[in-house]
Amino acid sequence: MAPAEAAANVETFVNVVTERLKDGDQINISGFGVLETKMRKERLSVNPKTGQRFLVPPKIQPAFRPSSKLKDKFK
Repeated sequence: MAPAEAAANVETFVNVVTERLKDGDQINISGFGVLETKMRKERLSVNPKTGQRFLVPPKIQPAFRPSSKLKDKFK
């Protein structure tokens, strides 16, 4: 496989995963792990320079959960 072809395949994979995650789908890759989205709660934060407090709004964030097979390879 040529480097340009490999790069195109990776780009396609990333685009498909991104769209599926935006739709709220969960992606299971057998033996590797699960890509999913998680909702981060609204929270209070502090600007360390000024000490001013501000509210960080809730947001959806991508997350990865490795499979047990992948975890076992690092023991």
